Order: sequence, then C-alpha cells, then structure tokens
Amino acid sequence: MQVLHDAPLAPLTTFRLGGPATRLVTAGTDAEVIAAVREADDSGTPLLVIGGGSNLVIGDKGFDGTALRIATRGFELRGNTLELAAGEVWSDAVARTVEAGLAGIECLAGIPGSAGATPIQNVGAYGQEVSSTITEVIAYDRRAGRTVTLTNEECAFSYRHSRFKADPDRYVVLRVRFGLEDADGLSAPLKYAETARALGVATGDRVPLADARETVLKLRAGKGMVLDPEDHDTWSAGSFFTNPILTDEQFAAFHARVRERLGEGVEPPAYPAGEGRTKTSAAWLIDKAGFTKGYGTGPARISTKHTLALTNRGEATTEDLLALAREVVDGVRAAFGVTLVNEPVTVGVSL
Repeated sequence: MQVLHDAPLAPLTTFRLGGPATRLVTAGTDAEVIAAVREADDSGTPLLVIGGGSNLVIGDKGFDGTALRIATRGFELRGNTLELAAGEVWSDAVARTVEAGLAGIECLAGIPGSAGATPIQNVGAYGQEVSSTITEVIAYDRRAGRTVTLTNEECAFSYRHSRFKADPDRYVVLRVRFGLEDADGLSAPLKYAETARALGVATGDRVPLADARETVLKLRAGKGMVLDPEDHDTWSAGSFFTNPILTDEQFAAFHARVRERLGEGVEPPAYPAGEGRTKTSAAWLIDKAGFTKGYGTGPARISTKHTLALTNRGEATTEDLLALAREVVDGVRAAFGVTLVNEPVTVGVSL
C-alpha cells in the first residue's frame, strides 16, 4: 500500500483536472482496499474512491480527505464466467474476452476506466450494457462492515444507474462477475444500428467477435472516445450528459418546442424507454440548441468530434469546465424545456 500526502489528483483523471487530496492511498489487493476504507470510516475521514478516473470531475480545491486509488489486478475465466478485480483496466479486459472467443461485452471496447466502475454506472455503449452480463458484484459494505455478494437483481440496474450509484457512500466494489456466451467466435446479436451499418449487416445479426470490437473502436475513435494523450478531444469524461428520459407529457411538450424552433417537419430522436417513457438524444439537443462541435473560445470546449463530450484543451480548470457545462444546460433548457443531467460524478463541485 502506497501513501502520499498533498497528492495531485488531476493526473488520475481523464479530464486532467482537479486539486490535490490531503492523502492518497493506492491499494493493490482487496485486503488493502478494505483496510483503507475501514481506517477512513473509523476516523471519520471523508473518502473518495478512484478507479480509472474516467468519470470524475474534481474541484480545483481538491479533496480534503483520503483518496483511495484501487489498483487491484485479477482476470479469471472459468468456462463462460469471467471475474475481474475492480482495478483491472476495462478495455484490456474486453480485448481478452474477445481473444478467448466469448461474447457479451465486445461492443463495450475502448471505454476508459476500471472494471469496478462498470456496475456503478451500468456502463453501456453501442447496444450493450454491463447489466446484461453481470451476474454478481462483490463489494465491501461500509454500513455493515463486511464483504457482501450482490446478485444482478440486487444491483437494481437501470439506465446509467444502479444501487451503488443511488447509495454512493455505502459500497466499495471489489470484484465483478460476468456470464458470457460462447457463440463459436461470433458476437452477441448486434443491437445498435450504427454498428450494424458499419459492418454491412442487419441489426440482430452476429459477426466475428474481433470484427465487432474493431468496428466499435473505430467508431469511438472517430468521436474522440478512445483515450489518446496527444488528442485533446479525449481529455474528457466521454459523454458528459445522459440521454434524457421523458414521460409522455414531457415528450409532447418537448416535441412542440422542437416544431416551434425547428419547423413542422423536424422529428427529434425518440426511443422507447419503458411504459409511458421515451428517451431522446442529449447530443441532438446540444447541437440543435446551437452548441456545435468545437463550441467555445476558452480552455474548456465541446469536442471537435462529438457534441456530447466536454473537453480540456490543455490549460483548463474545473471551473472553466463547469462554466461550459452550465452554459450548455441553460441553453438546452431555454431552447427545448429539457434539463440535461451530468453523467460524471462531481467531487467538491456541482452544476
């Protein structure tokens, strides 16, 4: 276990933003993770858990407490069951499952961050979500003071949400178990139209696993969603806002605003999201409200490749980023009556 004081946190985040932590603990085993959590809880010290740092916005003043960086390692395949330590690099784990010929997470290739963060956010992209393959999550329950195993149902997964996100101070994820599929080297049925088009097949078709992964990586890279230290479009948290889910009444009001602003023939993106609910596109809203690719003149700007990513152009502060985020939220609300919600976790700051 490594312990540093007055330690910079910005290098541990994909935004490369945020002030220092009073204390930074790096834990390489589950036992060290639990020991660090217990020490903080017993002393009443605020605790910030950091995995890959790809979903964090840390305030410029930093964090007055203990930041716990989870650096555990472990990749174990038993038949079609995969167990990952929380600190495993997610994109590397996806690549290894593809090499092993197992389907279920291949379209989640290239997503930055650690395996332990995936159930918290119910990470999803290109037609797959981890909730479809996660069977169990092993976590330290801070309230009970013991390690627990939660089934998929007990994780209470929903769109970009889970039991862990709903109660962020209770659980620290240690390991995640997945049930994957052996489809003779083929992917799971493709659900995302863009991926299917890029592969020249229909939605619902299967393709070779490696082809699915490589296609998703190319699509993500084209949107600045694959980390590259030389590309400031990737100095981001990926999608900064979640896609709004609206009730029928809210969607009708939104649709009326769209017609009023953009004309009678314009139809906003609409996807079924359960009975009486419709999901629309945050990226579409941002663009149509006037915040196009590359928007901004300061050190924090919208990505030149994707309107859903807010980026640090190299010299930004967290306050620069938040000022841009607030401008986008206010602009979309004024244009369409829809309030965007940030996807990254904020520490010491808020929109």
